[in-house]
Amino acid sequence: MKEGKIDQKVMLVVIHDGKLLVGKGYDKTKNQHFYRLLGGSVNFQEKAEDAIRREIREELNSEIENLKPLDVIQNIFEYDGKKGHQICFVYTGNLTNKSVFEKETIHVVEPTYETEAVWVPINEILENKIPVYPQIDLKSLAS
Repeated sequence: MKEGKIDQKVMLVVIHDGKLLVGKGYDKTKNQHFYRLLGGSVNFQEKAEDAIRREIREELNSEIENLKPLDVIQNIFEYDGKKGHQICFVYTGNLTNKSVFEKETIHVVEPTYETEAVWVPINEILENKIPVYPQIDLKSLAS
């Protein structure tokens, strides 16, 4: 994240048994734990759909079935004391690697960070008990 630059991101909404698959995050400046949709950056001259397929392949060792665009979100935020601005292409889809659905925690390794992905109950997100970024409308997807 570079201050003064707008980043293009791709993110995937994966729901299973009333839970959303998200990556863990922590903001040291705010002393806040949060969750983030899985995905990453769009490379120069890469289409968003190709980027989300690449990112999920890298993060979860999985392909995506039934990939559909969900929303485009402008995410303006502050993280670790730095201002950020992202344009996020958000998709829904199913994972072909079915072992991901059987695990409570999935180790995710990226070139710039390492984290864990976990399944979080959607009702807790809707009740604002768990912060998930970027914020998306999960009500219609929860049913």
